[in-house]
Amino acid sequence: MIPCSEGRPPVIAVTAQYAVRALTELAALPAGASMGGRDLARVAGIPQNYLSKILRTLGTAGMIDATRGTGGGYRLRRAPRTIALAEVVGLFDPARRAADCLLDAAHPCSEATACAAHDTWRDIKAAYVAFLETTTLATLATSHRRIRRAGRTRRPRTK
Repeated sequence: MIPCSEGRPPVIAVTAQYAVRALTELAALPAGASMGGRDLARVAGIPQNYLSKILRTLGTAGMIDATRGTGGGYRLRRAPRTIALAEVVGLFDPARRAADCLLDAAHPCSEATACAAHDTWRDIKAAYVAFLETTTLATLATSHRRIRRAGRTRRPRTK
C-alpha cells in the first residue's frame, strides 16, 4: 500500500482507489457512452499501464466491456446503481472490505475473542462496511457530476 500525501495509510488499497475512480468516470458518462483507455487514465489520474491491469480485472468480473476500434473504449456492463463499492473493493482489497480486527487482520475479532480496540472498532467497522455495501457507482457519479459542474473537481495525482 502506498501512503497518501499526509503520511497516513489510505482507507483502501491504492489499486482499489484507482478502480473506484475509473468506474466513477465511466458511470458519469451518458448511458451507452464509452471512453478510451488513454482518456480514462488522464481524467482519473491513473498511470495508463496500471489502469489496463485494473480494467482487465474489472472486465473479468463482469463490470465493464471493452470495444476496440473507432468509437470504441470502455463502458460499464451493468447499471451503476447495481455496483456497490463493496464489490469493487472486494476485488482489489478483500481484507479492507471486511475490515476485520483493527489490530491484527489475521485475528478473528469477536465478542468472545476481543482485541483491545474491539469495543470502539466494532461500531466504526459496522459503519464502514455499511458505507461500502450501500454506496453505489450511481451515487458517486451523481456527486462527481455535481462537483464538476461547480468547478470544484480536484485533479487526482498519478503516481
